[in-house]
Amino acid sequence: MDVTTDDVHDSEAALIKDASKLRRFSEAVMDGAYDNSEAYNLLRRMGVKPIIKPRHNARDDRGPPERRRAVRLIGRMGDEGWAGMVGYGRRWAVETAFSTFKRIFGDYCMAKELTNIAKELTIKAFIYNTIINL
Repeated sequence: MDVTTDDVHDSEAALIKDASKLRRFSEAVMDGAYDNSEAYNLLRRMGVKPIIKPRHNARDDRGPPERRRAVRLIGRMGDEGWAGMVGYGRRWAVETAFSTFKRIFGDYCMAKELTNIAKELTIKAFIYNTIINL
């Protein structure tokens, strides 16, 4: 877990590197926030297959080859066809976990300083993990 301020975008946090230290993985299923060359290039260097939904206005003549391939497939098969073929729907398991976490604990923290916010979220994550593993 990494705690950042509101001005840091998800794609900038790059938790991919940290996750690879803890566990080996061969695919990364990510939403459009990661539709940028940096994410594709990082995953390629790590030997991880990117499953990133390109933006709706994405062109197939620019960007990393994996992205261009995804744009072409979406053009031929549509969003749903592409999602079914590459397994993009698996991302919703993570979205459901975040949604459940927020329903239990809310969207905000009581703490005001970043170090205390990190501690609060760590405790909440511990409680959440305990609950779901009962």
